[in-house]
Amino acid sequence: MNIIFHIDVNNAFLSWSAVDLLQKGYKVDIRKIASCIGGDESKRHGIVLAKSEIAKKYGIKTAETLYSARKKCKDLKVFPPNFPFYKKMSNLLYNYFLTYTPDVERFSIDECFLDLSNTKYLYNDLVELAYKIKEEIKTKFGFTVNIGIGNNKLCAKMAGDFSKPDKVHTLFFNEIETKLWPLPISDLLFIGKSSSSVLKSIGINTIGDLAKSNPNLVRKYFKNRTNFMIEYAKGIDTSKVISKNGKNKCISLSETLETDTNDLTFLKKKLLLMCEEIGMKLRLANLYAKTIAITVKTNYFKDYSHQKKIVNQTNNTMELYQNVLDILEITIGNNLVRNIGVRVSDLVNYKNSQVSLFEDFENLVDNDKIQKTLDNINKKYDKLKVLPAIFYNKENKKE
Repeated sequence: MNIIFHIDVNNAFLSWSAVDLLQKGYKVDIRKIASCIGGDESKRHGIVLAKSEIAKKYGIKTAETLYSARKKCKDLKVFPPNFPFYKKMSNLLYNYFLTYTPDVERFSIDECFLDLSNTKYLYNDLVELAYKIKEEIKTKFGFTVNIGIGNNKLCAKMAGDFSKPDKVHTLFFNEIETKLWPLPISDLLFIGKSSSSVLKSIGINTIGDLAKSNPNLVRKYFKNRTNFMIEYAKGIDTSKVISKNGKNKCISLSETLETDTNDLTFLKKKLLLMCEEIGMKLRLANLYAKTIAITVKTNYFKDYSHQKKIVNQTNNTMELYQNVLDILEITIGNNLVRNIGVRVSDLVNYKNSQVSLFEDFENLVDNDKIQKTLDNINKKYDKLKVLPAIFYNKENKKE
């Protein structure tokens, strides 16, 4: 059975800034005073990126303006973010994890998944190992982490969030009914405030309620997200830990937006353009993608990604785009997006098509021929001249 660790730095930006300042001779540990990490107030980033526990007691919240935070606490100490140092600490932590298993995946700058399925026999007690790692990080690097242990990534991530800071929790398959199902529906991974409000309005108040719900009722409100949501409520997650050293040759594109947004129509247009450009690169190289992911940086500089295995590896623009749409909402949640991107990986130079009863193989071939014809035209004119019709529909009106 798989054993996955999810390791998350407690209050990463503030903790890492505290370590940096102490190393430079600063006399106060900013984790022990009313403090926060704040963006540049002269620009549009004058918001709270992280806050200490003492600041939290004043009601200061992540992503609120520094002006508002100072009104709540006159003695609030504000420190600028140090992203180069954060990246350095993230890399140190990542390399440290590699000493325990080669299968390590970054989930964000301050979170990693470790797959110990192939190395668990080296350790007598995996919970004991988690405590050992937690204490070693505290001693070696000067900050604390939470560690969640589960039989898949979802359960490990949920376990790590049970209570903080500086804790180890488990959520194995045999613990789902007792530990996961009683939790409020808003605690389920990728269920945001608006989704939880809708679920509560139809009588689904806990994760267990969703796990045992009628899919047809939920589908009226969430459409193609329904199966994903119910599977997560049941603790089902088949995604793999994708390590940097694995089959991870990739092509990616991203864009920093002029304005932070969670406007799905706007974001879909950006992602469609990225899928077209990535698709062209794949086709020119005669490569096909088996995995696709959306990457997001939020308005308070947290990095997230969500990936999906593609049933039939592809380099077709619209097939890439459809897979992106499947994971768009669960990736961004209720966050305001500052930067968004698409990444394809597990690239191969062949294509196997599993045609369902509702698909026509000749149509799949014709689609590929049409795509190549469009590429040849676009190559001839050295820029995208001919685009799929969807670029011109009402929702994605061409500018």
